[in-house]
Amino acid sequence: MYFCLNLKYIIMENQQEQELTQEELAERKEAMLSFYVDSVPYLEAQVKYETLLMQIDEARFKRSTIQMQYAMMMQSQKEQEELEETPGSDSDIDKTNNIPEQGNRKLKTQ
Repeated sequence: MYFCLNLKYIIMENQQEQELTQEELAERKEAMLSFYVDSVPYLEAQVKYETLLMQIDEARFKRSTIQMQYAMMMQSQKEQEELEETPGSDSDIDKTNNIPEQGNRKLKTQ
């Protein structure tokens, strides 16, 4: 149903455009052209505005990324220092004495 109504609307528009004289068609084209020409300065201003916003967002992203990397680096250094200062850590254990020697075991004989 909608398709038929829409198709009728398109057909009616096409009929109206066909009824235009050459002068009316030229007037419409000139009006469209002047509209677009008049809109160009506004569009250029919008492009400049959007470009500046994009540059600001990029700078904020870079700054926050650098801050996060610095915070992660400082946290890892702090954790490393805490591990070195903790008594009973792995660095205090003599690992060579805790490893059992292999090959010295003997089977029981009856």
